[in-house]
Amino acid sequence: MTGHAVRVVLPAHLKTLAQVSGEVILALDGDVTPASIIDALEDSYPALRGTIRDPATGRRRPFVRFFACEEDLSHRALDESLPPAVISGTEAFCIIGAMAGG
Repeated sequence: MTGHAVRVVLPAHLKTLAQVSGEVILALDGDVTPASIIDALEDSYPALRGTIRDPATGRRRPFVRFFACEEDLSHRALDESLPPAVISGTEAFCIIGAMAGG
């Protein structure tokens, strides 16, 4: 598989860091996984390095969630392929800043 145009929706604070508005379109070759999307985001927007996953462990940051196709993908392995609708660009891969409080 090669040549996928993947749509990514970032939360407002990451859009500000990346200096983008609206969706980000990433051109990916090979498997489309959360890890490949994060790699492409960090390559294209260096200010995002370390904001989505911990650089030391490679794990998703605790208050960051991934959604696509009305499904929470946050607890899947970062190297697991994403749904076909995300791979084809029909659906966006959404990165959401989770809220916590009490």
